[in-house]
Amino acid sequence: MDKQELGAFLRSRRERLRPEDVGLESGARRRTPGLRREEVAVLAHISTEYYVRLEQGRAPRPSGDVLAGIAGALRLTDAESDHLHVLAGTAPSRTGLHRRDVRPSILALLERLPQTAAFVTSAAFEVLAWNDLAAALMEDFGERAPRERNLARRAFLDVATLYGVSDAAEFRHHVVMQLRSAHARYPADPVIAELVDELRTGSPEFARLWERHDVQAAPMLTKTFQHPVVGEVTVDCDTLALTDRDQHLVLYSAPAGSPSAEALAFLSVVVDFEDPRLS
Repeated sequence: MDKQELGAFLRSRRERLRPEDVGLESGARRRTPGLRREEVAVLAHISTEYYVRLEQGRAPRPSGDVLAGIAGALRLTDAESDHLHVLAGTAPSRTGLHRRDVRPSILALLERLPQTAAFVTSAAFEVLAWNDLAAALMEDFGERAPRERNLARRAFLDVATLYGVSDAAEFRHHVVMQLRSAHARYPADPVIAELVDELRTGSPEFARLWERHDVQAAPMLTKTFQHPVVGEVTVDCDTLALTDRDQHLVLYSAPAGSPSAEALAFLSVVVDFEDPRLS
């Protein structure tokens, strides 16, 4: 149970709600944003004293029923409710390190995807494997040191543009939300902890977004790249969860016959990297 993170998460969710969101009257002017602690306690059917202690990081581990009541009172989404249980220690937690080894079948699949830029990321946004077209569209990851293949660092600390993508701000928000969930799932992983500390120190934007305690990312359905060779390329984005290793397979493709599909086909032919895959 991470008492301090649990308390901070509860406060952030309580402060975003208005009384009318939960069927209460606003009443007199409030000194603090959101619901009052006693209102959450009433809605969750628990004592105000116990809820206050939860937010202050002083309460013992809540039961599943208590957490369900709090999740309902705070109108948590499914992803937020799952995160609440992870922080409270009532859900399975991966206490080891996040995995970086990619299944051989996935490595083979990357090379069999026609006209699709594909790559695999870890729970810490490390690019672990990729195909030729992903290297052509984004960058030759094989020329970068493993530490530099991290998309979170690229999004917040690299002075260069993020591959000229159209949704850089949305992607940064997505990175923060996913890293907060990963940080809760792997509390003993030094790589994730050090990455979060590095980003909080090096990027005021990351630090600001981190304090929001958001954990549910909106799906990114399309993305537009400004490529130095073929110009604007708009792709459909599909992300498949590889749950056994807590990794993601990211696929960028374009509708058949579209200018972007022609651009991807051109890149797949003219760009020839020696070996853009991890060995």
